Formats: sequence, structure tokens, C-alpha cells
Amino acid sequence: MKHKICMVTGATSGIGEACARKFAGAGYDLIITARRAELLDKLAGELEKEGVKVLSLCFDVRDREACREAVAGIGPEWSDIDVLINNAGLALGLEAEYEGDFADWDGMIDTNVKGLLNITRMIVPGMVERDRGHVINIGSVAGDAAYAGGAIYCATKAAVKTISDGLRIDVAGTRVRVTNLKPGLVETNFSNVRFHGDGERAARVYEGIKPLTGDDIADVALYAASAPEHVQIAEVLILATHQASGSVVVRKK
Repeated sequence: MKHKICMVTGATSGIGEACARKFAGAGYDLIITARRAELLDKLAGELEKEGVKVLSLCFDVRDREACREAVAGIGPEWSDIDVLINNAGLALGLEAEYEGDFADWDGMIDTNVKGLLNITRMIVPGMVERDRGHVINIGSVAGDAAYAGGAIYCATKAAVKTISDGLRIDVAGTRVRVTNLKPGLVETNFSNVRFHGDGERAARVYEGIKPLTGDDIADVALYAASAPEHVQIAEVLILATHQASGSVVVRKK
């Protein structure tokens, strides 16, 4: 029996890695993408021990030609992608908007918005043609409302929501489903990246609260993908118990 195929971008850490492992455990074959070949190879080897097949694609979702070349190189064995998890994304900096770093802005917009669009544009036509498939976009609670110092990141995640909603409308005449997952505080290397490697500052983000894990988000992704064909989990907001919104967190001493 042919396994279903799940493609995960940004698969070598955090939510992406958790999704790859969760879907492998559910019997999916995996297409994993990321920028670091050594981490891709390591993850592929570990996933293959689960008894599934793995195709590793090393490229940057911001590079449209690299995306095009990678997708064009997917052979017939891998081309019928059942689930696409657009996970590649990041936050950079926490400065006031009027003091923001242009390079940080470009990094977030090019990855979180344009990178997601690059992959979506290249994978979803096949889903539409086959009249089946599922796109799961990793958005954020940050897309619901801006918070201090996060204007550009919040704007990119608001864009993910709008892009997800628009795609859902565009494919409504098909059996392709679209889900936007919106995590709150998830303890991954997210904050370390945001603060450009400042581990102490990153650790303070999660002080006094039990944050979500990548596995928690992967559980929801797999649930959405496993729902009956007539059920479309359009959007899910996932927060830690003591987080009420993007800016309201009750920390216990």
C-alpha cells in the first residue's frame, strides 16, 4: 500500500521537525526541506528508522529559482503530495517599528510571506489537478494583533492568515483543504533566532510559564490532516494555559 506523502518546509528544528516526526510516526513518507544539509541528512536518517521513505531537499524558500529547481526535480514517486506544511519562518528583532533593522524586515517578509507563497504556488496546482490535498500553514497568534516591538513580524503572520483564507476560497470547488495553525508561546529556538543568538534573553521569554512544545503543534497539524475528507479545520489558535493573547501572559513566580 502506497504511503501518503507530507512535505514540510523548515523541517530541521522546532515545529517543523516535530511535524516531520509526527507525520512519519503516522505512516507518511516525508519530503523535508531546510537550508542546512547536515541537519537534513541527520533528520532523514532518523525518520527512515521509522520505516518511511524520506526525500531531502536543501534550499532556501526565499530563493524562488532554488524553490523552482527543487520542486521540478521531484520525481513521479514523490510528486503526489498529500499534505504541505508551510512551516519555514522566523522572527528577527524586537525593536520599535521606527527603529527596526531593514535586514531583519527583509528576512521576515521574504521568508514568512514570499517563501510561503513560493512553495504554495509550486505545489498546490498539483493538488488541484488531483482534486485532493491539504495545505497547513504555520501562522501565529501574532497575526491577530500587533504587540510592542513586533509590528513587522505580526504583519507577516497576519499575511499568513489572509493568504490562507484566500487560498481556501480559491480551492473551495475542489477537495483541497487549507488550515492555518496559530501557535502562541512555543519553546523552540524561535526566540534565540529573534534575539540573534542571545540565549539569556531568549530564555527569559519562557520564564514563569509552561510554554507549548513543537509536539503540541504537530499534534494539532496531524489531527487536522486526519479529519474526515468532508471536514476542513480552517483555523486553530493554540495557546499555553496561562497565555490569553499575543501580549497577555500570566507568569507564575
